[in-house]
Amino acid sequence: MVTIGVDAHKRTHTLVAVDELGRELDRLTFEAITREHLRVVAWARKLGRERCWAVEDCRHLSRRLERDLLGVGERIVRVPPKLMAQTRKGARTYGKSDPIDALAVARAAQREPGLPEARLDGAERELRLLADHRDDLVRDRTRMLSRLRMHLHELDPALEEVRGFLWIA
Repeated sequence: MVTIGVDAHKRTHTLVAVDELGRELDRLTFEAITREHLRVVAWARKLGRERCWAVEDCRHLSRRLERDLLGVGERIVRVPPKLMAQTRKGARTYGKSDPIDALAVARAAQREPGLPEARLDGAERELRLLADHRDDLVRDRTRMLSRLRMHLHELDPALEEVRGFLWIA
């Protein structure tokens, strides 16, 4: 099985494909956009074997890539950054670069069984987004009311608050 390690960034992603023994087969850097993600799937299929994508668990950078890969039936595991860093420490090559990080992600995924698999978010993600939006709205409302009360008190300290409302005394 081929393991493809992914080092994700805002604008680009770097991939390193390794065989079962952790030997590098190929590498690729591409733009972090859907059109390029689909081109990368074609690149991976040319490796001609069963594949597992290993992505460093930084979902704010890799969510779109994961969604596109899962949408075409690819298998993805998430590698905690701590495991990737440990793998990089034990490597023969020193330093830090995107290909070195992608290689470390792939090797960490091979070394650690049972890593969490990525999946398409369903209704729970939509619910979480709605709840987060509601929390933002409540926070904004509270901030604006506090500011209004401060300004009203500054204008007329005789105003007093009764049951959450401002009444003129």
